Formats: sequence, structure tokens, C-alpha cells
Amino acid sequence: MIDPASLPALHASHGGIWLSDEGQTREVAKGRAIARAAETPVLLLNAPLTGQRLGYPDLNGLDLLEFWAFIHPARFLVPTPKGLAAALGLPAPTSEGEIPRLLQTATQAMLDRLASSDWAEREGGWTAAQGLHRLRWAWAPLVAQRIARPAEAERWLFSKLPEWEETQPRPAPRTVSLNDAQVLERLDMLTGQGAEPRPGQRAYATAAIVAFRPRAHRDQPNMLLAEAGTGIGKTLGYLAPASLWAKEAQGTVWVSTYTKALQRQLDRESLRLFPDAAVAAKRVVVRKGRENYLCLLNLEDALQGGFTGRAAILAQLVARWAAFSKDGDMVGGDLPGWLPTLFRRNGSTALTDRRGECIYAGCPHYRKCFIERSARASADADIVIANHALVMINAARGRETGQRPQRIIFDEGHHLFDAADSTFSVALSGQETIELRRWIMGPEGGSRGRRRGLAARLSDLASYDEEGGEAIRAAAEAALALPADEWLKRVVAGEPFGPLEALLAAVRGTVYARAADAGEADAGYGLETELAEPDGPLVEAAQEAALALDALLRPLTRLSRRLEAVIEDAPDWLDGAARARIEGAVASLGWRRDLIAAWLALLARIGGPADPDYVDWMTLDRIEGREYDIGIHRHWLDPSRPLAEAVLKPAQGVIVTSATLKGGGEWSNAESRSGASHLPQGAARFEAASPFDYAARAQVLIVTDIKRGDIAALSGAYGRLIEASGGGTLGLFTAIRRLRAVHARIADRLARAGLPLYAQHVDPIDTGTLVDIFRDDPRASLLGTDALRDGVDVPGHSLRLVVMEGVPWSKPTVLHAARRLAASKQRGGGNAYDDRLIRARLAQAFGRLIRRAEDRGSFVILSAAMPSRLLSAFPPGTPIRRVTLDEAIIAVSAPVRDEMLGEPLGAPAALGHQGVESGLPDQE
Repeated sequence: MIDPASLPALHASHGGIWLSDEGQTREVAKGRAIARAAETPVLLLNAPLTGQRLGYPDLNGLDLLEFWAFIHPARFLVPTPKGLAAALGLPAPTSEGEIPRLLQTATQAMLDRLASSDWAEREGGWTAAQGLHRLRWAWAPLVAQRIARPAEAERWLFSKLPEWEETQPRPAPRTVSLNDAQVLERLDMLTGQGAEPRPGQRAYATAAIVAFRPRAHRDQPNMLLAEAGTGIGKTLGYLAPASLWAKEAQGTVWVSTYTKALQRQLDRESLRLFPDAAVAAKRVVVRKGRENYLCLLNLEDALQGGFTGRAAILAQLVARWAAFSKDGDMVGGDLPGWLPTLFRRNGSTALTDRRGECIYAGCPHYRKCFIERSARASADADIVIANHALVMINAARGRETGQRPQRIIFDEGHHLFDAADSTFSVALSGQETIELRRWIMGPEGGSRGRRRGLAARLSDLASYDEEGGEAIRAAAEAALALPADEWLKRVVAGEPFGPLEALLAAVRGTVYARAADAGEADAGYGLETELAEPDGPLVEAAQEAALALDALLRPLTRLSRRLEAVIEDAPDWLDGAARARIEGAVASLGWRRDLIAAWLALLARIGGPADPDYVDWMTLDRIEGREYDIGIHRHWLDPSRPLAEAVLKPAQGVIVTSATLKGGGEWSNAESRSGASHLPQGAARFEAASPFDYAARAQVLIVTDIKRGDIAALSGAYGRLIEASGGGTLGLFTAIRRLRAVHARIADRLARAGLPLYAQHVDPIDTGTLVDIFRDDPRASLLGTDALRDGVDVPGHSLRLVVMEGVPWSKPTVLHAARRLAASKQRGGGNAYDDRLIRARLAQAFGRLIRRAEDRGSFVILSAAMPSRLLSAFPPGTPIRRVTLDEAIIAVSAPVRDEMLGEPLGAPAALGHQGVESGLPDQE
């Protein structure tokens, strides 16, 4: 039996490389480390990250994270040496030189668990180990020796997953009215005895009652706009009346978020509502889009040879996880976010239903499907936790029409406008059109995979109904006009095939011609131009493409009618399962028909009159100069209009809430961006300021001596500030290339000082895991872009400094320019519109800093061009100063000292809250 202590262990960071081999640990050069790793499997923690640090991306070995995913699937682990030690109850390493020894000790501890009688995830382990051994998994020789063969054959995953049961539709909610006393009693129960009284939270809870009253007017929900500052406790504030109404009325409340982090937080809070975890799982359901869940049919295909190499190993580990998962959620659920990133050409996306090819009741795993189980569980739940996009889609065109949200709470409501903008937009692009072709045709030529085109999914209809079969054949023939595999190569080569590829070629030519005039074509990033004054070739290509799409729409429409007729006639073969599959196909066809109709409306605009309700433009999408898509886009000029029509007006009650709902502006801003301004009666308002003492516990520093565009100076500023704060820094960038440039310059220097630095778009780790690592290590720092500006909850000492590279100006896109022009005709004009957006971004970024009453920290902006008029984005009373970098270093260092002394932050020379109130000029 192999002794883990005899296995070499390797750790690489920006601070150095350490190898434990033959009983000794020593620091080695990159060449020696790579050579040793190539000779024999070495113990590693996160092979892709270690390989990146070595400059050897093909590094393989015995990755302890893969082993953890096998032993404890669906169990949380921070993927760092410290996190591994904590999970195994081992002493944390005090220096990087101790980490290789830790990896050896951890390996022994994990191997010992395989033989332990209290290994909770033993079931299925022996069978999975045999499958992994056949795939030559690096850990298989060590694992197979230690797992005893079970006395009886282990059940296959697909036989042991529980089945969901069909239940009768839930009756409509009862009409009830809540009073203040009931809600406050419920709130006291949720907060628990001895909880610190929060007047703002109690006022919030009673204000939220309005959304749960019986509706009085048609097309007018009982709507509340609620801005509740950080620390108010708005989550329990709205859960109190929501859970009480759900219980009394026997109805469902949908709580919608924008980020997965808040979804996870709400899921944890559900234990306050229902302390029994089994009850909580039934009464509170997390609901996401289909593409987030594991598709069991795709998994079966992968396990039976559909995946090869490393992807097949990933499929085996995902199967282990599926047996213990709470809900099958692969994106933000209990599947470790770091697991797919360990497989460089990972197949995790192929394990979900990303193409909308579900065959519903025709699937052998339909009764055990995670997606169907979630949909049915949400029908009977008290609280459904979802995201903005899913709530909007469900309200506008949900397949489960009986589940259209009627009582909705939009948390993170400042993102509602952006979510509506995305949901109600249209994109006619190469990627979108080829996905439609694959949905209709299934695999073509030599491509692998099951036949899951329309003909395969509806084969019984084709044999029963001649007209339906003819419609399927006609749709497949018309779909040949859509882009096919390698469409982009043909378009770039000037050899498009078919009318849609010809259209994309014309779009590409127009974008390049107009971008070249602006001097942008050689910049290497995405290009766009207005869909205005199209030339003759583009107009002709659009007309031919429209004819092809119309020829496809007609058979799809006929097919939908035949499917509906079959449901009405109910032939002998139409049992419950077949009916469900046909109904699913009707819904899927309806969505595709709507999509094609929207494309046709967009093409009709080319060469015709512009529609003032929409903004249309053309794009060429590139990454570092490499083209990957071409398209035409249409967005609503004001997406809050379809939001109001499709989501708000049909609802009974709606709450839109956020800590920054007004975006640092007036209530009119919240009303216009939430859709309330399009309702007959508008919305009620509630506002509660944060209870935190920002004057004593936070400061804003505007650094005035960093020259714009000077990467060396910007990098030096970030490095010195992180050193001064001892880590605990969140660095925010508006451009990925600047983030990468700064990271490359300072990572090694900080590592030598014992300050780990992580970065989005640099480290091969998903964003959620990066935040977990950052939260777990008070000396770590994290660089990121917009995704980290909101939804990141890192309370305590782990986040004590936020640094922004500059003012978060809006990108000069076609869409932004159109909305700014429209705003120029309103009060305040286009400048006021821009200022509202920037203040909202600043407020959201500042909101990451102080999450609890005892938190302390500094907010630094590395730009002298910060206008004083934007300083109202920060909470009243917050000290604001314009300083040099040297002064900022001293100020940032002070909180570390003051933390020990209990002294307040700030300085007597601070600006007034508005900046201009202190007599300073409004700097541009």
C-alpha cells in the first residue's frame, strides 16, 4: 500500500515554489519543480492554479481538490491550504514552506476516512472508484486499495434518486389582511430572543405589509419601493410579512435576487423560518433557470462513453455529487464552484440543458429530474427564491402558467432595470442562430451526441399525424438556411453559405468599415456601430435572411397547431407522460416562434423606418483580437415598459428594495427604473437610513497624484495601499486589461510580503470561489471588475479597504448614447442621467466596505478627476478627503492601528459630504 508520506508534494505561489520530497522540504526553481512533476505524480492543491504559477499549464498530478470531491461531494471546502486544514481538523500552516507537508498529512487523513465507519458518503464510493480506475484517474490506485468491496452491489445513481410525485394544482391563495402586531410578532420570532432592537427593521416590516393586501385596482399591484440602508436588516424585514402571508393565505411569495450570493444567503435564512431542515426544504425552494441544473440524460450519456479523457473523470465526480446534492444545482448550488475549473476543457456545460433540447416525459429520468422536481416543489412552497430574469420570464411566458408570480419581492432592486434590459432584448447573432438550427436538426454529419432534433423528440407524432410529420420535415429543410458548424470561418474567409451567413458577413463588413473610421478596428476588443443608414448590400442581405426566417416560421407554426390538435383529440397513445412531453414541445415551439418573429421585426427595420421605442445596433464580438460572434441587437429604449406590462401589472403585490434603490438620486429615479412610473397609481415609498456610524468607522480618500493611463503608477498605488492595509483589499477595475497589467506587476511583490493576491480573469478559479477564498483569509486581497462591485458580502476584518482605479464612467456604447440622448430631453438632461448611474455604482462599491456595525475601513479612488457633485453617493457624514498617495498610505495604515486603540477613522480636514459644500471647485 502506497504511503502518502513517500509521495512528493508541490506548492507554488507568487512568493516561491516549495517541494517536499524524500523527507525534506526545500524551495526550488521552476525548472526543477516542473521536471519532478513530470517524472511522477505529485501532490497538489488546485493543479490549474499551480500550473499557472509555474508557467506550465499542462501540469497534472494528485490534486487534493479532486480527491475531496470524491470523498465529500456536496460538502463545502475553501480551496486553499488553510481551508483544507480547517476542513480536516489539521493545524493551519504558518508559512508557505509548510504547505507541502500539509498536503502529505491531509492526503493521509483523507485516505483514512475511506476506511472509517463514519464516512457519511460511502454509498456508491466503491462503484465510482472502479469507474474512475478504468479511466486512469490519478487517485484511483490509492483509493481502490482502501475501499472495501460492499457485500451487495451498490445501486446505480439513476435508480436511487428519489422520484417527484404529481399533485393536484394548488388552489388560489385566500384573501387575507395582515396587521402590524402580527407582523412584528413574526419578526420577533425570526430575530430571536435577546436580539438587538432595530427600529428601522421594524418600520420596514410594517411598511412591507402593503404588498400583501388585497389588490384594489386592475393593472395596479400593491407596490412598495423601499430603500433600506445596509444594516437595517431588510431580509428578515420582508420575510416576516411574506412568510406570515404565505401561511395565512396558503400562497407563494417569490423572492427575486440579482446575485447567486444573496440567493445562498436567503437559503440559509430559511432555517430561521423553519428550523427543521427537512421542513425548510419543502417550504422554501431555490429556483433557477434550466441551464443551471444537472440534466440526468446528459449525465447518462457522458457516463456511457459520451465523454472521454479528463471530461469523463469530471462526469464520474459529478455523478458522485448528484447522489448527495440537495437540488442538482450546478451553478451556485452545492456543487463546489472550483470543481469544473480543475478540468481545463471541462464538460460541465454539456451536463446541463443549455440548448433547450429537453424531451420532458420522453426522458427515462423524467420522474427524477432535478429541474422538474424544482418546478413542482415551487408550486407548493411558501417562499420561492429565484433571480430577476427567471421571475420575468415566468411572468411573461412561463410554461407553468399556474405558477406565474403574483406576490414578488425584488431584492437588489437597483438591478431590476438592467435585468429587464437583458430579458426583453433580442439578438440575431451567429451563436443564437446556430443554436436554433441544432435545436431543430439535432447532431449533423459526423458530430457526436444523441439524435435530439425535432424529428427525434416528436417521432411518435410524425408516425401518427401525417400533417405534423410534414411540418417537422419542412422545418428541418428550412433550418438548412441557418448558419451551420464553422460558420464563422466561412464568414471571415468571405465565403458565407446561405442567407443568414450572408447577412452576418454583411454586418461584419459594415462594422469594420465604420469602426475603422473611428480608429477602433485594430484595438482588439469588441466593435459596434449603429444600425443606421444601411448600405445596399446590407439591406439586400437582410431581405433574403427575412425570407429564409419566414420560411422557417411557417412550418413551426403549423407544427404547433398540430400538437395542440393532438392534445385535444387525445389518441390512445397519449398517456400522461406523452401529454406532458407534447405540452412541453408546444411551449418550446412557442418560445422559438416568438424569437423568430422578433428577428423578423428587427430585419424589417433595416432599410425601413426606425422604431423610436427600440435601440438597434450591430456588433462584432472579439476577445483579444479573436472574433467569436457577429450580430444585430435590439433593446428597448426604456425596458421598464415591458417590465411593467408583463410582470408588474398582472401581479397582486410587489416590493422593490435595495440599499441603493435611488442610486444616490431622487425617488423619481427609482420609480423610472423599477417600472413604477408606468403604473396607473404609482408605488408607495419607504426609506430608512443605515444605522452605521460612517463618520467614525469609514473614510473616502480621493488620490490626486496618479496620472491617468500610467499603469506603472497605478500598479505602484495598488501595491502600496494593499501593503499598508495588510491585505483585506478589494480592488475594482473598469477594464480587464488594466486589471491584468496591475496584477502582473504587484502579485510577486505582495506574495513575498505574505499577502496573497487573487484576481478575476487571471486566476483559473470561478468568481464565487475567489470570494470564498478572500473571505476566509484576512491577509488576502482580490482584484475584480463589475461582478465584484455588488453582491459581495465580506463582513469583518477580511475586507477593510476598497480601491477603485478611477471614476466608474459609463462605457460609450450605442445603447448608452441613445438613452442619454433620450434623457437629455428630461429635467437635468444627459449629464444628470450619467451622474445618476455613476453615483449608483459608487454607492454599490462603497456598500461592500461596512457590512456590520463593528466593521471599519477606507474607500480609495485613484483619480483626481472625481467630480465633487458625485460625492453625494456616499452616506451622509462620511469623511471625504482629496489627498496625495503618500497621505492615503498613512490614512489607510491608521485603521490597522486604530483597530487596536478603538479610535475613529477620518481626520478634521475632511470635506463636507457634498464636497462643494466645503468650498472646493467641482473638478471634472
